Amino acid sequence: MKRAVVLLSGGLDSATVLAMAREQGFECYALSVDYGQRHHAELAAAQRVASVLGAREHRVINIDLTAFGGSSLTDNKIAVPERASTGIPSTYVPARNTIMLSLALAWAEVLKAQDIFFGVNAVDYSGYPDCRPEYVESFERMANLATKFAVEGKPLTLHAPLLHLSKAQIIQQGVRLGVDYTITVSCYQADADGRACGRCDSCRLRSEGFTAAGVPDSTRYQAM
Repeated sequence: MKRAVVLLSGGLDSATVLAMAREQGFECYALSVDYGQRHHAELAAAQRVASVLGAREHRVINIDLTAFGGSSLTDNKIAVPERASTGIPSTYVPARNTIMLSLALAWAEVLKAQDIFFGVNAVDYSGYPDCRPEYVESFERMANLATKFAVEGKPLTLHAPLLHLSKAQIIQQGVRLGVDYTITVSCYQADADGRACGRCDSCRLRSEGFTAAGVPDSTRYQAM
């Protein structure tokens, strides 16, 4: 069985990606990153998702990005936006995807895995610069220049299977694969029990996705 490293945040998108990688026959090694995110409850969700969806192993790496701040997810002095806005939102975390993918790349090389999966998608593409197709392509090229494994003739493939899907299409894929979205946490302001605020941009996109997909939203919300 081929091995793959799957970046797993504990949210809706990454859970779907793990299920998709498993369907393709990969033995999945799930990697989560504790970077000091405000919505720390997503890490407990990642553990649940890895267990339920059959990851071979799940690891959590600690890197404290609150040392730099610059994002409403890593600096409590910056408010999480609760309405749609134009431009790059404050929830963008500088270099986060590059850091996470680099960690996944290191583990993949040790595992002799030639595949990495991560859950960027068409919705994120509109706001985050490190969710664009050209970013995915460029990181894959860099990875194949930078690693012993690739130089020796075993190139790496970076899979972003949600890249051109809407949130509704992602949910439909997950439902087809039996993903239980009640165990996921997407909210940027989730409480310690993983209950969603129902107000932030991530909650809005998730809720709209369920509606568009024609799937009941089973998200656990905080008392309003």
